[in-house]
Amino acid sequence: MTHDPVRIGLVSISDRASSGAYEDKGLPALQAWFGEVLANPVEFVTRLIPDEQALIEATLIELADREKCSLILTTGGTGPAPRDVTPEATLAVAHKVLPGFGEQMRAVSLKYVPTAILSRQVGVTRGASLILNLPGQPKAIKETLDGIFAAVPYCVDLVGGPYLEGRPETIAVFRPKSALRTSS
Repeated sequence: MTHDPVRIGLVSISDRASSGAYEDKGLPALQAWFGEVLANPVEFVTRLIPDEQALIEATLIELADREKCSLILTTGGTGPAPRDVTPEATLAVAHKVLPGFGEQMRAVSLKYVPTAILSRQVGVTRGASLILNLPGQPKAIKETLDGIFAAVPYCVDLVGGPYLEGRPETIAVFRPKSALRTSS
C-alpha cells in the first residue's frame, strides 16, 4: 500500500535561537517525532524566526498558501511574556478556530507541569492547512503530540489534505469508519 506524500511546515519561534544565541531544539524534535510515527513520505518546510507577530503571520501564510503545507506546527511563543505572540499571529491568519486542540494540549501538559495553565496554544485552519501551536521544549513537544495526534489526520482529511497514516506500532490514529480507506 502506498502512502500519500505530505508537506509539513515546521516553525520554531524564538528570538534567541533565531539570532544564534543558542541552538534551536524545536525543529529537530518535531522532525524526529514525525520520523518515528508517520508512515507517509514527508517533505518538511522549516523556518526559524524571532517572536515578531507580523513575521509569524507572514510565515504561516507562506507555508499554508504558497508552500501548500497540509500541516503546520509552531513551537515556542505561547506563554504570557510580552514577546510571546504566536497565538495572536496564528489567530490573525486563521479561517477557522478549533478550540478543542488548545484545550487538549493544555490538558496533556497539565499531567506533567502545573504551569501548563499559562499556555495559550491554539489550533486553527487556514484553507487546506491545519496549524497547531506547540510548546517550545522537546520533551513537551513529544508529550503534546502524543496526546493530540490521534485527531490530526482526520482533521487534515476534512480540510482537503492528504490521508495521513501513523505507524500502528507507535501511535493510534482515529477516523470514523466512513472515513477509513480500504485496501484495494
